[in-house]
Amino acid sequence: MKILIIGPGAGDSFYCGNCFRDSLQASALIKAGHDVTILPLYLPMHHASEGVPIFFPAVSYYIEQAMFRKGNIPKWISKLTSSKMFLDLAASMSGSTSANGMENMTMSMITGGNGAFKRNLADMIEWIKKDGAPDIVHLSSSLLIGIAAPLKKELGVPVVCSLQDEEVWIDSLKDKWSDIAWEAIIANSAGVDAFVTTSNYYKAIIDKKMPSLSPVVIYPGINIDKYYDDTLPDCPTIGFFYRTNALDGLDTLAEAFVILKKRGTIPNLKLRIGGGNTDSDKKFLSHVNDILRPYIDDVTFEEDYSPALHHKFYREVSLISVPLRFDEGVGIYICEAYATSRPVVEPRRGSFPEIVGDAGVLYDDESATGLANALEQVLSDQMLYDSLREKAKIMAQERYSDKLYTKALIELYSNIIAQAASHKRD
Repeated sequence: MKILIIGPGAGDSFYCGNCFRDSLQASALIKAGHDVTILPLYLPMHHASEGVPIFFPAVSYYIEQAMFRKGNIPKWISKLTSSKMFLDLAASMSGSTSANGMENMTMSMITGGNGAFKRNLADMIEWIKKDGAPDIVHLSSSLLIGIAAPLKKELGVPVVCSLQDEEVWIDSLKDKWSDIAWEAIIANSAGVDAFVTTSNYYKAIIDKKMPSLSPVVIYPGINIDKYYDDTLPDCPTIGFFYRTNALDGLDTLAEAFVILKKRGTIPNLKLRIGGGNTDSDKKFLSHVNDILRPYIDDVTFEEDYSPALHHKFYREVSLISVPLRFDEGVGIYICEAYATSRPVVEPRRGSFPEIVGDAGVLYDDESATGLANALEQVLSDQMLYDSLREKAKIMAQERYSDKLYTKALIELYSNIIAQAASHKRD
């Protein structure tokens, strides 16, 4: 099957959950023998197919939406602001979790309603046609839903759209724009043949907010053969692997680690931190360093982030803890930890009760002390730890395997393609 995945790139400087989900999807489908092209929007994306240009380039498209919304941007400005230099600059500053100041750009991709959007879309469709139409198109997010109907019409193929954590971005839009955005997604949903989400938790959110979308739940899939490692680090090591910012709770984990070191109940305890960051996170990271300073010799910061080396990080820790301050549709780092047979310690919020299952520990007190107590519970009880590791291994095999993931996706794609062919005959 020939599959085209279209998703926003984030520049690959930090662990972007949705970007990595797209990468896992492509890897699983390619591993199963399918012809997959990943087409990035805005910024570079790991696993983007070789030779595929970046469409709707971030800086150029932002300027168009601010100054040339009729699509009449001078070619020299478009060429300059789409250059590698400008994309690299944008990537270094990417990763905002707020849409403040991005209203025009966000709404254009949802509604598809102005000349700048249509100009960029035409370039993308022309390139896709030259490469040969796919059997199906999979959009990474409903924040791109404005391109669904035009793609379906021009290419004559079905369109699938993933849903995950859109509200984090949409609800940060100024004034009335949040309600308008949700209404526009519903209005443009007719251009999508099926919606997919990553947890029953997030399906319930969508069913309440946009019941007409009725998404199918397909859990993420990890290549267990690539991740699994039965060897543990020499010292008990807590791992944090996500974007190293305040929203993802790294400072809470740092404070919990200091509490545990002062207690001395877990000898030789270490902390390993990875996941990357952007320039906007530097001040926060300085604060985290101040917290950890008394025990900094027991802390390892992964200086470089690479999506290709995720599996290496998990092999070097005893467990994973990412104490988020928001409700996430799925924590793919949990699925990765389980693929490596590592348990997790997470707050009881969002999708965590569903995604963690019985292979980790959930805690209710979201203070640093509450987290420290939960970590101590796991790391000071060898029987409990071994039991959780075994359950993590089982969860990976029975729920988060790339083979199961591929099977579910291909069944969905095949059904949609068959339905589309039937409608054409009618």
